[in-house]
Amino acid sequence: MARALITRPTLYIFANAAHILSIGVLAGSIILLDLRILGLFREPRLSVLGPFLARSAMVGVVFSIVTGFIIFSVDAVEYAANPAFLTKLGLLVAGIANALALHASPGWRVALDSNEASVPTRIGAALSILIWISAIVAGRWIGFI
Repeated sequence: MARALITRPTLYIFANAAHILSIGVLAGSIILLDLRILGLFREPRLSVLGPFLARSAMVGVVFSIVTGFIIFSVDAVEYAANPAFLTKLGLLVAGIANALALHASPGWRVALDSNEASVPTRIGAALSILIWISAIVAGRWIGFI
């Protein structure tokens, strides 16, 4: 795969664009869900919006990891030594862990049922926004180091 991306620059452009689009799906979905959990808007109900946006974010994560790996393969040694890349990976792991913890918590089920999030669930949502925005910033930082 890496050889094809190196010898055909257009393929690299498409891989990069797919990565950016998948990050957009992830960030758009998760940030909207987190803002809803934080109470920025009251409708639609969490029971309707939550599962859909959580699945959309999961699709975004999967595609961003796949396309990120494809881009990584072009210059793995350089990326592996880049502190911004390593920071991005750490934030990706933290974001996924936070999402899994939130969705496994009793607070998630209560929020879906009652349309109201508990304080711990809101803290998890605020942390999620911080983590995912930081991951995007770290990703942009990669090219400047």
